[in-house]
Amino acid sequence: MIIIPYVAAIAFPNDVFFAWPFFFEVLIGGLLAGVMYSLVALGFVLIFKASGVFNFAQGAMVLFAALTLVGLIEHGLPAWLAIAATIAVMIVLAIVVEKLVLRKLVNQEPIILFMATIGITFFLDGFGQTLWGSDVKLLDLGIPNQPRFYFNEQILINDFDLIAALVAGVLVTVLALFFQKTRIGRALRAVADDHQAALSVG
Repeated sequence: MIIIPYVAAIAFPNDVFFAWPFFFEVLIGGLLAGVMYSLVALGFVLIFKASGVFNFAQGAMVLFAALTLVGLIEHGLPAWLAIAATIAVMIVLAIVVEKLVLRKLVNQEPIILFMATIGITFFLDGFGQTLWGSDVKLLDLGIPNQPRFYFNEQILINDFDLIAALVAGVLVTVLALFFQKTRIGRALRAVADDHQAALSVG
């Protein structure tokens, strides 16, 4: 992928057909955006593989975590402590949701589980805004969000998109290895495929 712009520039130095730099700028930008969108799909796939439940509340849970993190930082907590506290809050929230909602709906029709997660979505949206407010909040990650020229100053690419794509690629690889190569990963897939059969074999 990296050498394609160079090959095209050498093969068609005078832009015989169209502006190659612009074409590859749009192409690379689209690919990077697609990789970032894959992070959303990755969350759905991870939960579905582990539980067999399509968790429609995933977006609301991520939003609640972000609101909690920013809210704690705004209240004066150091970033590392706010991150640790947010992780603890989300672990507690996940346990509560699992025990009070999802566990009681084991072996129910998929539409029932789907509607339950939609209900959780509305609850978390309202609870998060009640707790932290509905104003727009900004979080500086320290990652530059400015476009930069690459490939002989011809193609403009956003540094933030590059870093996000790299992180997404690493996460996808790690999770694929986890579900394919580890005992816990295979056990989670077995539970998702057949809950009763997995219980019968321990």
